[in-house]
Amino acid sequence: MKCPFCGYTESKVVDSRATEENVSIRRRRECLKCNKRYTTYEQIENIPVLVIKKNMSREYFDRTKMINGIIKACEKRPVSRNQIENIADEVEKNINNQMLTEVSSEYIGEMIMDNLKKIDEVSYVRFASVYRQFTDVNTFIDEIKRLISNK
Repeated sequence: MKCPFCGYTESKVVDSRATEENVSIRRRRECLKCNKRYTTYEQIENIPVLVIKKNMSREYFDRTKMINGIIKACEKRPVSRNQIENIADEVEKNINNQMLTEVSSEYIGEMIMDNLKKIDEVSYVRFASVYRQFTDVNTFIDEIKRLISNK
């Protein structure tokens, strides 16, 4: 960090605290050369993630859109909002930990289905039916058979 007064690059942090919005950290610094104090703000760099859809178009990752899809699959099922949020957290954490800047919608869908399968099988099949675009009853039956055989 360069001192705004003398340009020296060495300083010490005198005080640190979160801003009111908790989106950055306010730091009071003291230049080790001229001893003048100044304030800096530090925040996490958010790199937007693009989702590659089935038609190869791209759009920004939208957590709300993902949660709404999970909620629809879990309608009238014993799945709490907290469990739905946990699935969304897990998917987001997985994407961020891999430092992905682009991710396919198929990859996101598979992660959601893996989590739903552990929580509620009916919700899993509902989500899979939309995600995998089931076209007839036989496709449903095949998926249910796969679900039963993997137990």
